[in-house]
Amino acid sequence: MDIQRFIATRKALGFSQKKLSEGICTQVTLSRFENNGQIPTIKILIRLCNRLQLNLGELFPNVGIQDSKVNKQLDQSEFYLVTREYCEAAKILNQIPQAELQTPAQKWHYLYLKGYLSALQSGPVTETFFYLNQILSESPKEKSYIFVLLAYTGLGIAYANEADKEKAEYFFEKAVSDVYHYPIETSADIWRVLNILFYCGTFYASIKDYNVSDALLEHGVTICSDNHVTYYLARLMFQLAKNALVQNKALEVIREYVADAQAFAKINQNTVELRELKVLQARLDKREQ
Repeated sequence: MDIQRFIATRKALGFSQKKLSEGICTQVTLSRFENNGQIPTIKILIRLCNRLQLNLGELFPNVGIQDSKVNKQLDQSEFYLVTREYCEAAKILNQIPQAELQTPAQKWHYLYLKGYLSALQSGPVTETFFYLNQILSESPKEKSYIFVLLAYTGLGIAYANEADKEKAEYFFEKAVSDVYHYPIETSADIWRVLNILFYCGTFYASIKDYNVSDALLEHGVTICSDNHVTYYLARLMFQLAKNALVQNKALEVIREYVADAQAFAKINQNTVELRELKVLQARLDKREQ
C-alpha cells in the first residue's frame, strides 16, 4: 500500500491528522496507519479516502502493470508543481523515458507538466507551445478535457510573459469559458481547476480587469472551502488583497485578505508567500501613517 501517497494528499489538501480523523476514527488510529503501517478497518480507510477524494485503488500498487511507476512519477512531479518546487518537478520528469508513456492520459499528463514548467520558468514560447499544442491537437474529451484547459492556461502564461496581451487573453478566455463547468471528482481535479482559476485571475488583474479577476479568485476560494483545501487559499487571498489595494477598497477589507493569506501561508509553510505578504503589510502600515 502506498501510504506516502495518502499522506501527501492529506497534507496537500490542508488536513491535519486530527481534522481528517474527526468523526471517522481516533487520531491515534490514523497516526498508527501513517507512521507504522497499521491498516485500519476497510470501512474506516474508505471513509478517510473519501474525505480526501482519493480513490482507494490509488493506494494499492498495480501488480504487473508496467506503467504504475510512471503514474507515480507523474503525480509526484505534479505535486511539486503545485508547491512551486519547479526544479524538483523537472528532475522527476527528466527520469521518465517518453517510450514508457503507454497511454494517452500519461502522455497528456507529461506534456502538461513539461509545458507548464517551461511557462512558469519563463522558457521560450516556442518550447511551451511545442509541449502544450500536442495536447490541443489531439483534443482529449470528457475527463481528460482538463488537460486541454490546462494547455490553454499554460499558453496564456507563456504569452503573458512575452507581454503579448492579445494572444495571452485569447488562451486565458478559452480556459475560463469551460472551467466553471468542469466536474470536480478527484483531488487532482481540485488542484488543476484551482491552478487554472489562479493563473487566469492573476492575468486579468495584470490587465486591470478586476471584475473578472475577483470573480475567478473568489470562485477558487469557494472551491477551497467546499473541498477543505488550504494550499491555494493563501495565493488566492493574496491576489485578492492586491486587487483590492489597486481598486482603493476599504483598508479593513484589504487587511482581512492579508490576514487570511498569512494564516493559510503559515499553515502550509509557504515561505515565499509569507515574505511577499510582509512587504504588502509594510505598505499598508505606511499608508495608515
